[in-house]
Amino acid sequence: MIFYDVLHSVVPPVAKAIWRPRVVGLENVPRSGGVILASNHLSFVDSVVIPVVAPRKVVFLAKSDYFTGTGIKGALTRGWFEGLGMLPVDREDTMAAMTSLDTALEVLGRGEAFGLYPEGTRSRDGRLYRGRTGVAHLALTAGVPVVPVGLTGTEHVQPIGSNLPRLVKVTVAFGKPIDFTGAYAGVPLGRARRDATDTIMTAIQELSGQELAGVYNDRAPDA
Repeated sequence: MIFYDVLHSVVPPVAKAIWRPRVVGLENVPRSGGVILASNHLSFVDSVVIPVVAPRKVVFLAKSDYFTGTGIKGALTRGWFEGLGMLPVDREDTMAAMTSLDTALEVLGRGEAFGLYPEGTRSRDGRLYRGRTGVAHLALTAGVPVVPVGLTGTEHVQPIGSNLPRLVKVTVAFGKPIDFTGAYAGVPLGRARRDATDTIMTAIQELSGQELAGVYNDRAPDA
């Protein structure tokens, strides 16, 4: 926690001074209590951009590879991700999805903010793909609100094939919290999760302005 406080006191001011992101709707993020930040996903830097501009710590999951490196580089990489509040997840584990949900529920149970991408993986063509129902499972199980997040421009920060990040205009828009408390009383669980997920994705699309793909994004990212 101390390392997070130290790093977070340095990284956000520097990053914001360099990239000068445009932030909209910051007042929509509850300052305390469990909350889910559900965002579209355009770039690997999304998990850095959101914690940098958010008014509170946001926990994201990251590949366990980032936490297991050796030597100085491994230590620096591990410290960077831990300092940003990220937690490791083994994507090669067949139970990774369930483990991720359990970890998220633990974070939310502690009254913290958890960030995730309902699309599952980042969009390679800029369209917004159909959301997977894990986000609704978390919201309905933990009884926490969901703040939709729309990112624009992050796909241009470090395009595929580029070795260095670029100074481009990035916008982070936080929508009004969506509270599903009591909304699905008596509704079959599967239908409730699907409907809640679609509601969240509609809110994300309104913030990001992306074209809807209408299908799931099953293509694995390069990183």
